[in-house]
Amino acid sequence: MLLVLLAGKVRAWRHALLIIKPDTLMRWHRQGFRLFWRHKSKVTTALPQVPPETIVLIVEMAAHNRLWGAERIRGELLKLGIRVSKRTIQKYLRRARPPRSRGQKWSTFLRNHAASIWACDFVAVTDLFFRLIYAFVIVGLASRRVIHIGGTRHPTDAWVAQQLREATPFDQHPTYLIRDNDAKFGPAFARVAAGSGIEILRTPFKAPRANAICERFLGSLRRECLDHLIILNERHLCRVLREYVVYFNAARPHQGIKQQLPDNVTAPVAAQGGEHISAVPVLGGLHHDYRRAA
Repeated sequence: MLLVLLAGKVRAWRHALLIIKPDTLMRWHRQGFRLFWRHKSKVTTALPQVPPETIVLIVEMAAHNRLWGAERIRGELLKLGIRVSKRTIQKYLRRARPPRSRGQKWSTFLRNHAASIWACDFVAVTDLFFRLIYAFVIVGLASRRVIHIGGTRHPTDAWVAQQLREATPFDQHPTYLIRDNDAKFGPAFARVAAGSGIEILRTPFKAPRANAICERFLGSLRRECLDHLIILNERHLCRVLREYVVYFNAARPHQGIKQQLPDNVTAPVAAQGGEHISAVPVLGGLHHDYRRAA
């Protein structure tokens, strides 16, 4: 009918075939059939065929067991004497689980592999006479613990390789080590990593988020320590770094591990009434570590 109508409006009726192609007509016909069948199979009664408590149970099973599909939930319901079709379960699964992309997220991948990943980076510090001193840091991704830190005015390849040796004594090393594309990481550093069985993961160019946890620590180091001190020399910087790292690992709660301590990732002990709380100064009173008195 549409083609006949177009043929009456257009001088050359063959032009209508250029506007409406056979594939377009077939697609319209399939869409019309879907609308027709949806209207024909529409439920006339307002009462649900599945009891409300069964629907709640299906939603709970889907929310608590992310790896279960409709057939697995159907089998679990049969154990309880509840008979529901697979198609009905699939309908309520869509409510409990929003559509998601295939594969796991980067956050899930990181949680599964963080225990075997370390990250390292440099931070430049200006001393009293505006000379640069470089601090090198290695951080464990799982606990956010600072594994190793050191400072020098001349971060050569040999010096950086020695820092990696000191961070991996007694065959204690990660599976992967994240680093950027800094030229300070030379062949000596690569040989030490290969000899220890460490695979180097280089971040993309201009992508600081690829090394986000280490960058987060360097930001905390600047905001909570270096921005408030005047560094006199290399020895002074190393002393300040060591004191801050002890505070960071043993006393400073971290958001990434649910406000726990990197050196003690356990649940806190409930406080008892009447206990005295003492404040231990850190870095000359820049921070304080609060402890219960013995």
